[in-house]
Amino acid sequence: MKRLSTLFAALLLALSFANAEFKLDSRYSDNDGDLVADIPTDSNKLIDPSVLIFAYTPVEDPAVYADVWSEFLEHLEKQTGKKVQFFPVQSNAAQIEAMRAGRLHIAGFNTGSNPLAVACAGFRPFAMMAAKDGSFGYEMEIITYPGSNINSPADIKGKKLAFTSQTSNSGFKAPSAILKADFNLIPNRDFEPIFSGKHDNSILGVANKDYLVAAVANSVLNRMIARGVVKKEQIKTIYKSQTFPTTGYGVIYNLKPELQEKIKEAFFSFNWEGTKLQKEFKKESQFIPISFKKHWEVIRKIDAANGVSYTCK
Repeated sequence: MKRLSTLFAALLLALSFANAEFKLDSRYSDNDGDLVADIPTDSNKLIDPSVLIFAYTPVEDPAVYADVWSEFLEHLEKQTGKKVQFFPVQSNAAQIEAMRAGRLHIAGFNTGSNPLAVACAGFRPFAMMAAKDGSFGYEMEIITYPGSNINSPADIKGKKLAFTSQTSNSGFKAPSAILKADFNLIPNRDFEPIFSGKHDNSILGVANKDYLVAAVANSVLNRMIARGVVKKEQIKTIYKSQTFPTTGYGVIYNLKPELQEKIKEAFFSFNWEGTKLQKEFKKESQFIPISFKKHWEVIRKIDAANGVSYTCK
Protein backbone atom coordinates (compact mmCIF):
# COMPACT_ATOMS: atom_id res chain seq x y z
CA MET A 1 0.00 0.00 0.00
CA LYS A 2 1.30 3.42 -0.89
CA ARG A 3 2.23 5.61 2.04
CA LEU A 4 -0.02 8.47 2.96
CA SER A 5 1.36 11.95 2.53
CA THR A 6 2.72 13.27 5.82
CA LEU A 7 -0.02 15.80 6.47
CA PHE A 8 -2.82 13.43 5.49
CA ALA A 9 -1.37 10.70 7.73
CA ALA A 10 -1.27 13.18 10.60
CA LEU A 11 -4.86 14.13 9.91
CA LEU A 12 -6.03 10.53 10.06
CA LEU A 13 -3.99 9.87 13.22
CA ALA A 14 -5.64 12.82 14.90
CA LEU A 15 -9.03 11.63 13.82
CA SER A 16 -8.45 8.25 15.45
CA PHE A 17 -8.79 10.05 18.76
CA ALA A 18 -11.76 12.17 17.71
CA ASN A 19 -15.25 11.85 19.13
CA ALA A 20 -16.76 11.01 15.74
CA GLU A 21 -18.53 7.67 16.03
CA PHE A 22 -19.96 5.35 13.43
CA LYS A 23 -23.48 4.30 14.37
CA LEU A 24 -26.10 2.13 12.75
CA ASP A 25 -29.63 3.41 12.28
CA SER A 26 -31.93 2.63 15.22
CA ARG A 27 -33.77 -0.04 13.22
CA TYR A 28 -30.64 -2.25 13.35
CA SER A 29 -28.70 -3.87 16.19
CA ASP A 30 -24.99 -4.68 16.51
CA ASN A 31 -24.55 -6.92 19.52
CA ASP A 32 -21.24 -8.40 18.36
CA GLY A 33 -19.58 -5.02 17.77
CA ASP A 34 -18.54 -5.65 14.17
CA LEU A 35 -20.21 -2.38 13.06
CA VAL A 36 -22.70 -4.11 10.73
CA ALA A 37 -26.35 -4.96 11.34
CA ASP A 38 -26.99 -8.28 13.07
CA ILE A 39 -29.15 -10.88 11.34
CA PRO A 40 -32.53 -10.85 13.13
CA THR A 41 -33.09 -13.69 15.58
CA ASP A 42 -36.86 -13.36 15.17
CA SER A 43 -37.80 -15.57 12.20
CA ASN A 44 -40.76 -13.30 11.45
CA LYS A 45 -38.31 -10.54 10.52
CA LEU A 46 -36.37 -12.67 8.02
CA ILE A 47 -37.08 -12.66 4.30
CA ASP A 48 -36.65 -15.38 1.66
CA PRO A 49 -37.41 -13.76 -1.74
CA SER A 50 -38.30 -15.97 -4.70
CA VAL A 51 -36.28 -13.59 -6.92
CA LEU A 52 -33.00 -12.08 -5.69
CA ILE A 53 -32.21 -8.56 -6.92
CA PHE A 54 -28.55 -7.70 -7.55
CA ALA A 55 -27.12 -4.25 -8.25
CA TYR A 56 -23.63 -3.10 -9.11
CA THR A 57 -22.51 0.42 -8.23
CA PRO A 58 -23.78 3.13 -10.66
CA VAL A 59 -21.89 3.25 -13.96
CA GLU A 60 -22.14 5.15 -17.22
CA ASP A 61 -23.88 2.33 -19.09
CA PRO A 62 -25.74 -0.17 -16.88
CA ALA A 63 -26.54 -2.35 -19.91
CA VAL A 64 -22.82 -3.04 -20.38
CA TYR A 65 -22.48 -4.23 -16.80
CA ALA A 66 -25.63 -6.33 -16.93
CA ASP A 67 -23.75 -8.37 -19.53
CA VAL A 68 -20.45 -8.26 -17.60
CA TRP A 69 -22.15 -9.75 -14.54
CA SER A 70 -24.33 -12.26 -16.44
CA GLU A 71 -22.11 -15.31 -15.92
CA PHE A 72 -21.68 -14.57 -12.23
CA LEU A 73 -25.44 -14.18 -11.81
CA GLU A 74 -25.98 -17.55 -13.50
CA HIS A 75 -23.54 -19.04 -10.99
CA LEU A 76 -25.42 -17.29 -8.18
CA GLU A 77 -28.69 -18.82 -9.40
CA LYS A 78 -27.18 -22.31 -9.34
CA GLN A 79 -25.77 -21.83 -5.84
CA THR A 80 -28.96 -20.40 -4.33
CA GLY A 81 -31.61 -22.17 -6.40
CA LYS A 82 -33.28 -18.83 -7.02
CA LYS A 83 -33.73 -16.55 -9.98
CA VAL A 84 -31.43 -13.52 -9.84
CA GLN A 85 -32.23 -10.24 -11.57
CA PHE A 86 -29.74 -7.47 -12.40
CA PHE A 87 -31.04 -4.09 -11.25
CA PRO A 88 -29.44 -1.05 -12.97
CA VAL A 89 -29.13 1.86 -10.54
CA GLN A 90 -28.62 5.48 -11.56
CA SER A 91 -27.14 6.89 -8.36
CA ASN A 92 -25.60 5.87 -5.03
CA ALA A 93 -28.58 7.38 -3.21
CA ALA A 94 -31.05 5.33 -5.25
CA GLN A 95 -29.07 2.16 -4.59
CA ILE A 96 -29.02 2.76 -0.83
CA GLU A 97 -32.72 3.62 -0.77
CA ALA A 98 -33.57 0.45 -2.71
CA MET A 99 -31.84 -1.72 -0.12
CA ARG A 100 -33.26 0.26 2.82
CA ALA A 101 -36.73 -0.31 1.38
CA GLY A 102 -36.05 -4.04 0.95
CA ARG A 103 -36.15 -3.99 -2.85
CA LEU A 104 -32.44 -4.80 -3.23
CA HIS A 105 -30.95 -7.97 -1.75
CA ILE A 106 -27.37 -8.30 -3.04
CA ALA A 107 -25.16 -5.40 -4.06
CA GLY A 108 -21.77 -3.94 -4.70
CA PHE A 109 -21.57 -0.53 -3.01
CA ASN A 110 -18.69 1.72 -3.99
CA THR A 111 -16.05 2.63 -1.44
CA GLY A 112 -17.53 5.95 -0.33
CA SER A 113 -21.18 4.90 -0.12
CA ASN A 114 -20.37 1.65 1.68
CA PRO A 115 -20.50 3.11 5.24
CA LEU A 116 -23.81 4.87 4.53
CA ALA A 117 -25.26 1.65 3.11
CA VAL A 118 -24.12 -0.23 6.23
CA ALA A 119 -25.51 2.41 8.59
CA CYS A 120 -28.78 3.18 6.84
CA ALA A 121 -29.70 0.18 4.69
CA GLY A 122 -28.63 -2.82 6.77
CA PHE A 123 -25.93 -3.72 4.25
CA ARG A 124 -23.64 -6.58 5.35
CA PRO A 125 -20.48 -6.44 3.17
CA PHE A 126 -18.38 -9.60 3.08
CA ALA A 127 -16.34 -9.60 -0.15
CA MET A 128 -14.14 -7.48 -2.37
CA MET A 129 -12.43 -8.09 -5.70
CA ALA A 130 -8.71 -8.82 -5.56
CA ALA A 131 -5.85 -9.86 -7.80
CA LYS A 132 -4.47 -13.38 -7.85
CA ASP A 133 -1.86 -12.46 -5.24
CA GLY A 134 -4.52 -11.06 -2.91
CA SER A 135 -3.74 -7.40 -3.56
CA PHE A 136 -6.71 -5.10 -3.92
CA GLY A 137 -7.86 -1.53 -4.13
CA TYR A 138 -7.56 1.58 -6.25
CA GLU A 139 -6.28 5.11 -5.98
CA MET A 140 -7.93 8.50 -6.21
CA GLU A 141 -6.43 10.55 -9.01
CA ILE A 142 -6.91 14.21 -9.73
CA ILE A 143 -6.84 14.52 -13.48
CA THR A 144 -6.81 17.21 -16.13
CA TYR A 145 -6.06 17.26 -19.86
CA PRO A 146 -2.71 18.01 -21.53
CA GLY A 147 -2.28 21.72 -22.18
CA SER A 148 -4.61 22.80 -19.38
CA ASN A 149 -1.81 24.58 -17.47
CA ILE A 150 -2.85 22.59 -14.37
CA ASN A 151 0.31 20.83 -13.20
CA SER A 152 -0.32 20.26 -9.49
CA PRO A 153 -3.22 20.48 -7.03
CA ALA A 154 -2.00 23.95 -6.04
CA ASP A 155 -3.00 25.15 -9.52
CA ILE A 156 -6.66 24.34 -8.77
CA LYS A 157 -6.96 27.49 -6.68
CA GLY A 158 -9.46 29.86 -8.26
CA LYS A 159 -10.65 27.19 -10.71
CA LYS A 160 -13.53 24.68 -10.93
CA LEU A 161 -12.98 21.12 -9.74
CA ALA A 162 -15.37 18.36 -10.81
CA PHE A 163 -16.35 15.94 -8.07
CA THR A 164 -18.66 12.97 -8.75
CA SER A 165 -21.12 12.78 -5.85
CA GLN A 166 -20.95 13.58 -2.16
CA THR A 167 -21.20 9.88 -1.22
CA SER A 168 -18.13 8.94 -3.28
CA ASN A 169 -14.82 8.37 -1.52
CA SER A 170 -12.48 9.05 -4.45
CA GLY A 171 -14.94 11.34 -6.19
CA PHE A 172 -15.40 13.71 -3.24
CA LYS A 173 -14.53 12.67 0.32
CA ALA A 174 -10.85 11.74 -0.06
CA PRO A 175 -9.89 14.59 -2.40
CA SER A 176 -11.67 17.09 -0.14
CA ALA A 177 -9.73 15.89 2.91
CA ILE A 178 -6.41 15.68 1.04
CA LEU A 179 -6.74 19.09 -0.63
CA LYS A 180 -7.50 20.66 2.75
CA ALA A 181 -4.77 18.86 4.71
CA ASP A 182 -1.97 18.92 2.15
CA PHE A 183 -2.70 22.00 0.04
CA ASN A 184 -4.90 24.24 2.24
CA LEU A 185 -7.54 24.22 -0.48
CA ILE A 186 -11.15 24.29 0.69
CA PRO A 187 -14.22 24.01 -1.57
CA ASN A 188 -16.14 27.26 -2.11
CA ARG A 189 -13.31 29.22 -0.50
CA ASP A 190 -10.39 28.37 -2.77
CA PHE A 191 -12.07 26.66 -5.71
CA GLU A 192 -15.56 26.05 -7.05
CA PRO A 193 -16.82 22.48 -6.65
CA ILE A 194 -19.10 21.09 -9.33
CA PHE A 195 -20.67 17.62 -9.44
CA SER A 196 -20.83 15.35 -12.47
CA GLY A 197 -22.83 12.54 -10.86
CA LYS A 198 -20.50 9.68 -11.85
CA HIS A 199 -16.79 8.93 -12.33
CA ASP A 200 -17.48 8.13 -15.96
CA ASN A 201 -19.00 11.57 -16.51
CA SER A 202 -16.02 13.28 -14.89
CA ILE A 203 -13.51 11.31 -16.95
CA LEU A 204 -15.34 11.94 -20.21
CA GLY A 205 -15.72 15.59 -19.23
CA VAL A 206 -11.97 16.00 -18.76
CA ALA A 207 -11.13 14.04 -21.91
CA ASN A 208 -13.46 16.26 -23.93
CA LYS A 209 -12.25 19.42 -22.13
CA ASP A 210 -15.67 20.13 -20.65
CA TYR A 211 -14.11 19.93 -17.18
CA LEU A 212 -10.74 21.49 -16.42
CA VAL A 213 -9.89 19.15 -13.56
CA ALA A 214 -11.63 16.27 -11.78
CA ALA A 215 -11.15 13.80 -8.91
CA VAL A 216 -11.85 10.18 -9.90
CA ALA A 217 -11.18 6.54 -9.08
CA ASN A 218 -8.38 5.26 -11.29
CA SER A 219 -10.03 1.83 -11.40
CA VAL A 220 -12.84 3.38 -13.46
CA LEU A 221 -10.36 5.45 -15.50
CA ASN A 222 -8.26 2.39 -16.35
CA ARG A 223 -11.30 0.37 -17.44
CA MET A 224 -12.53 3.19 -19.67
CA ILE A 225 -9.10 3.47 -21.29
CA ALA A 226 -8.98 -0.31 -21.79
CA ARG A 227 -12.41 -0.26 -23.48
CA GLY A 228 -11.38 2.65 -25.72
CA VAL A 229 -13.99 5.01 -24.26
CA VAL A 230 -11.20 7.56 -23.69
CA LYS A 231 -7.58 7.60 -24.80
CA LYS A 232 -4.68 7.61 -22.36
CA GLU A 233 -3.18 10.66 -24.07
CA GLN A 234 -6.34 12.66 -23.34
CA ILE A 235 -5.72 12.47 -19.59
CA LYS A 236 -2.98 13.91 -17.37
CA THR A 237 -2.72 12.94 -13.68
CA ILE A 238 -1.58 15.63 -11.24
CA TYR A 239 -2.15 13.72 -7.98
CA LYS A 240 -2.41 10.07 -6.95
CA SER A 241 -3.49 8.99 -3.47
CA GLN A 242 -2.81 6.02 -1.24
CA THR A 243 -4.61 2.77 -2.08
CA PHE A 244 -8.20 2.49 -0.88
CA PRO A 245 -10.47 -0.58 -0.61
CA THR A 246 -12.60 -1.03 -3.68
CA THR A 247 -16.32 -1.87 -4.07
CA GLY A 248 -17.65 -3.98 -1.22
CA TYR A 249 -20.12 -6.78 -1.99
CA GLY A 250 -22.71 -8.07 0.42
CA VAL A 251 -26.34 -8.63 1.28
CA ILE A 252 -29.25 -7.02 3.08
CA TYR A 253 -29.18 -7.96 6.77
CA ASN A 254 -32.52 -9.78 7.02
CA LEU A 255 -32.15 -12.46 4.37
CA LYS A 256 -32.47 -15.92 5.94
CA PRO A 257 -29.07 -16.92 7.40
CA GLU A 258 -28.81 -20.05 5.25
CA LEU A 259 -29.49 -17.96 2.13
CA GLN A 260 -26.83 -15.47 3.14
CA GLU A 261 -24.35 -18.33 3.46
CA LYS A 262 -25.25 -19.66 -0.01
CA ILE A 263 -24.72 -16.19 -1.50
CA LYS A 264 -21.33 -15.88 0.21
CA GLU A 265 -20.33 -19.30 -1.12
CA ALA A 266 -21.35 -18.21 -4.62
CA PHE A 267 -18.95 -15.27 -4.47
CA PHE A 268 -16.03 -17.28 -3.15
CA SER A 269 -16.55 -20.30 -5.41
CA PHE A 270 -16.95 -18.36 -8.68
CA ASN A 271 -14.31 -19.30 -11.26
CA TRP A 272 -13.17 -16.10 -12.99
CA GLU A 273 -11.08 -17.77 -15.66
CA GLY A 274 -12.22 -16.72 -19.14
CA THR A 275 -15.29 -14.87 -17.86
CA LYS A 276 -16.64 -11.45 -18.78
CA LEU A 277 -15.84 -10.26 -15.25
CA GLN A 278 -12.18 -11.10 -15.76
CA LYS A 279 -12.16 -9.40 -19.16
CA GLU A 280 -13.70 -6.23 -17.73
CA PHE A 281 -11.79 -5.92 -14.46
CA LYS A 282 -8.50 -7.39 -15.77
CA LYS A 283 -6.36 -7.03 -12.61
CA GLU A 284 -8.84 -8.89 -10.41
CA SER A 285 -9.37 -12.64 -10.52
CA GLN A 286 -11.15 -13.53 -7.28
CA PHE A 287 -13.39 -12.35 -4.45
CA ILE A 288 -11.73 -12.22 -1.03
CA PRO A 289 -13.34 -11.97 2.44
CA ILE A 290 -13.37 -8.51 4.03
CA SER A 291 -14.17 -6.91 7.36
CA PHE A 292 -16.08 -3.63 7.25
CA LYS A 293 -14.66 -2.75 10.66
CA LYS A 294 -11.06 -3.23 9.49
CA HIS A 295 -10.95 -2.53 5.76
CA TRP A 296 -13.19 0.57 5.85
CA GLU A 297 -11.54 2.19 8.88
CA VAL A 298 -9.65 4.71 6.75
CA ILE A 299 -12.84 5.58 4.86
CA ARG A 300 -14.74 6.23 8.09
CA LYS A 301 -11.90 8.53 9.18
CA ILE A 302 -12.05 10.41 5.90
CA ASP A 303 -15.79 10.79 6.49
CA ALA A 304 -15.06 12.19 9.93
CA ALA A 305 -12.60 14.66 8.42
CA ASN A 306 -15.32 15.86 6.08
CA GLY A 307 -17.98 16.03 8.79
CA VAL A 308 -20.06 13.32 7.14
CA SER A 309 -23.19 12.36 9.06
CA TYR A 310 -24.62 8.85 8.95
CA THR A 311 -28.05 10.12 10.00
CA CYS A 312 -30.61 8.26 7.91
CA LYS A 313 -33.58 9.99 6.35
